[in-house]
Amino acid sequence: MISPYVRRLRLAQELRDRRQAAGITSQELAKRAGVHRQMVSRLENAHVPPDQDDVLALLDALGVEGREWTELVTIANEAASRGWWEGSAKQMGERQALFANLEAGADTIRDYAQALIPGLLQTPEYTRARIELSDDRPMAAGATLDGVLRGRANRQRLVRRSGSGPEYESVIDEIAIRRLGVPSDVLSDQLISIAKACEEDERIRVRVLPVDARFDNYAVPVCAFGIYTYANGDPGVVAIEAVTAENVLTEKSDLGAYERIFEGLWKGALSADASHDYLIKTAEGLRPC
Repeated sequence: MISPYVRRLRLAQELRDRRQAAGITSQELAKRAGVHRQMVSRLENAHVPPDQDDVLALLDALGVEGREWTELVTIANEAASRGWWEGSAKQMGERQALFANLEAGADTIRDYAQALIPGLLQTPEYTRARIELSDDRPMAAGATLDGVLRGRANRQRLVRRSGSGPEYESVIDEIAIRRLGVPSDVLSDQLISIAKACEEDERIRVRVLPVDARFDNYAVPVCAFGIYTYANGDPGVVAIEAVTAENVLTEKSDLGAYERIFEGLWKGALSADASHDYLIKTAEGLRPC
């Protein structure tokens, strides 16, 4: 399915562009359509899932017809749809549900992991260890260990689905590997898992960013992030990871800035072959003699 969150952004953009092209305010549009002005504002800012009747009224007021009408109604329906994560969002964690939403229907996913292995590559044992050993970072209200593990497994299945999954590129900072965030045996198996994933699926490409990597203009990365792009004209988004929440950026200028940052990270990282060798060698070094 296509991300309902991103379809809301697309619908907001389409409605706003058509209203501005008509030279009318949101209040004037609301009056013509017979709806509340606040509803027009919420739709144009992608704050709420759309109600089909409201969207139809706005399209009629804007004089949208033919193929454009059909396309926008389709976008509105998809923006209002419920993803597989909706019913278990509490159990899997609201943050993880947001990632599942952004990943749905993505054409490309690129992420930079600064301190931990990225969720789309984590083994169940790695995820479990992070949760069970992190007493100072309790799970969100309603989240359960089983729910988090199921949610992560479903996300990985959908991203790695044959034939229609996205291209996935990840830059993993050496710090996330060298600074133990889980027991050494768990991390060893995790690194082997990443190497095997790259061997088995050409759409998965992972590079390791050395601590001593050099960047043009000393543009060192300051936070972990993910970049999601979509087909069909939908806008791309950036998700910046924080300790307890995510900040989703939707402006084109932000997307372009983070794409340039990622290009610099990719350029500064080890090659694919060297990264593979590094993962295997490090994993072997973590095993007891």
